Amino acid sequence: MANRDTPYGAFNFTVSFDGGETFGGFSDVSGIGTELTVAEYRNGNEKENHVRKVPGVHKVSDVTLKRGIVNSEDLWAWMEQVRRTGVAAQRTVSITLRDEASQPVQTWTLRGVIPLKWTGPTLAAKGGGDVAGEELVLSAEAVVFGE
Repeated sequence: MANRDTPYGAFNFTVSFDGGETFGGFSDVSGIGTELTVAEYRNGNEKENHVRKVPGVHKVSDVTLKRGIVNSEDLWAWMEQVRRTGVAAQRTVSITLRDEASQPVQTWTLRGVIPLKWTGPTLAAKGGGDVAGEELVLSAEAVVFGE
């Protein structure tokens, strides 16, 4: 990858489940992140009066996907599978940022993913150009950069 002075646009990305084909077209992906916690510790016989910061557990943020409704059957089936089988229904989700030529430039892989929440559209009979949308919130056990 060549050095680049300008950041990539946030509008060109794909989302795929279990390494397969793209799982529908999502208009928004938000919340990709991880956080390390630290435990503060101080020996009673330390010469300096300060604490040591010991790395602890890490947490992965919930990721929210939004899209116009095209076919929710796959999402419903996955949520039902999680309700019935628990951890056996975990999936791997890859979010890939693409450049202007649609070439992949960065990928975040979420592991141990289950759906937490699905929200359907707000329906209003006022007419107009609004699109019926849905939102899916995912919970992941790990996020891996660059896979």
